[in-house]
Amino acid sequence: MRKILVIGGSKGIGNAIVNALVEQNEVINISRSAPLQPHTNLTHHNCNILEDALPDIDTIDALIYCPGSINLKPISRLKLEDFRNDFEINVIGAVKAIQHYLPSLKKGNNPNILLFSTVAAKLGMPFHASVAAAKSAVEGLTKSLGAEFAPTIRVNAIAPTVTDTELASKLLRNERIIENITERHPLKKYLQPTEVADLATFLISDKAASISGQIFELDCGIVSFKI
Repeated sequence: MRKILVIGGSKGIGNAIVNALVEQNEVINISRSAPLQPHTNLTHHNCNILEDALPDIDTIDALIYCPGSINLKPISRLKLEDFRNDFEINVIGAVKAIQHYLPSLKKGNNPNILLFSTVAAKLGMPFHASVAAAKSAVEGLTKSLGAEFAPTIRVNAIAPTVTDTELASKLLRNERIIENITERHPLKKYLQPTEVADLATFLISDKAASISGQIFELDCGIVSFKI
């Protein structure tokens, strides 16, 4: 079994990733709450990534950092603290985890790191200034560390569009908004967490052994197409 560390695996995309991996891998989840589905292959550590000391783990084959934020406001209503908070959870938390677990990853089998961005880092969208700035930093981190860690540790990121999670519940709060979001995407859909988990599972596998430093737009066509 490979040993996969998921940070933020109790809800949303992170939980979908845990569920996709846990049958065939040893999965360690670090988050502020326990996953809803216990499993013999799953170990959970209650931990606030920004405030608490991270548990020591001897060997890791993959590190997946899932925490994120959706803080959508006009720039006139965004405080500097909003930018700091979004940067902390999206970037500083990832850096803290990578620095702490880098020795463990170096002991792993074909080790790799998977981070998360957003389509708003590529596609200019109103009210996304804070989260887009933070996630753009995640993309820079992905490319820089991919180069720094080559050829030992692969580093990639997924940039999803709107995904049906608790975090995005305000975006998907009624039928009219859901219809508008669906119509904005050329594929006439938005994402389910399992779709993101499927791509994550591939990217941390040996099938993706030649892929590093890449940002994968899982976008239902919204970044690439104008129809």
